[in-house]
Amino acid sequence: MNRILASILLAAATTLAADISGDWELAAKVLGDTQYVRITLKTDGNKLTGALNELKFDGTIDGNKLAFTATRPNGETFGTFEGVVHGDEITGTALWRKPDKVEWTARRPATAPASPRTLDFEPKEFHRVFSDAIPPVLHVFPGDTVRTWTVDAGGTDPKGVRRSQGGNPETGPFFIEGAFPGDTLVVKLNKVRLNRDSAGSGDSIVDSALQSGYIRRNKYKDDFDSNWIIDTEKGVARLKNPSEHLKNYTVKLQPMMGCIAVAPPAHQAMRTGFLGSYGGNMDYNQMREGTTLYLPVYAPGALLFIGDGHAAQGDGELTGDALETSMQVEFTVNLVKGMSTQGPRAENDEYLMSFGIANSLEDAVRTATTQLVNWLQRDYKLEPNEAAIVLGTSMRYDIAELVDPLVHIVAKVPKSALAGVK
Repeated sequence: MNRILASILLAAATTLAADISGDWELAAKVLGDTQYVRITLKTDGNKLTGALNELKFDGTIDGNKLAFTATRPNGETFGTFEGVVHGDEITGTALWRKPDKVEWTARRPATAPASPRTLDFEPKEFHRVFSDAIPPVLHVFPGDTVRTWTVDAGGTDPKGVRRSQGGNPETGPFFIEGAFPGDTLVVKLNKVRLNRDSAGSGDSIVDSALQSGYIRRNKYKDDFDSNWIIDTEKGVARLKNPSEHLKNYTVKLQPMMGCIAVAPPAHQAMRTGFLGSYGGNMDYNQMREGTTLYLPVYAPGALLFIGDGHAAQGDGELTGDALETSMQVEFTVNLVKGMSTQGPRAENDEYLMSFGIANSLEDAVRTATTQLVNWLQRDYKLEPNEAAIVLGTSMRYDIAELVDPLVHIVAKVPKSALAGVK
């Protein structure tokens, strides 16, 4: 009698479904490459349902074992999954690319704090590549604010100490909890402040911006001193040892960040002098205090890098180096889930700005313009003709970058022009 009762109790225990309802972060390894997605699961007794973007799940869960089929909106089978629950982790196999078997794991998302935090980060080392292979220095949640500082483009810190080799060494990367490929990272620059009284710049115009005749005729002086003194009290910079005609020349201080980036796609490692859809060395002089930047996410956690502070810079960074200096930075991160920009975008109090980064001026203009018109059509519900009228009467272009490997053009529309758009 006791043996029969024990068998009944054991059978009942094995059919008790694990509680796995809620959101999960899934990683699927296919032929050595890992893909990351966000899924939702729901249990009702032994019945299991869920979703992955447009895919729908339907299956069963028995104790800690589960099995389900994923179907497309048209009813076509995408794949079959099996797995075992281990607390806040699920491991299993799937078949969706015959004959390849897929290994997958899923974990509960990290629990966000009760309210947004302000975190102080003191950097110890600096990185000269943008890459998802670099371990994150700090985990932050959407809504959190980070206060930190950066070295200058040559690797010198606020106290004048060389901390890194040159080439735009970066602070970070910062891991944003919940960020997955297909999302958009939102970075609000709350403060971009100077933290020393010196800067250095280039002293010759880059060849790519000049006709060959000028380059042949003119010779730059090797001993020209292009070091600057920063006078924060007066809000200007002046040459430390000015030449005769520049004794009274001053530049208005307009602190900005030359580099803001997420980890590039496909596990690429890009030198911090490069720029692309991931952001990077964009050198746009409107990436300053009060600007919000939008970047597509390519890796779990996004992995945010920031560096290359400029005390001031004209359009295009014409001499190859702006007024390069270290910087105090405060930024707040947020996340737009399930929607990705095709490249960097930004906004401030005055403008919506779309960044076109390409091999040629023509392609950069096309990219910037297309992204901006898509932005207006999506967010303002404009028809193509309506978007054409708005941009045709209010569009402006900035030459953001001429000196780095790719051309960077910004297409922007004044928010005042959109005030009458319903």
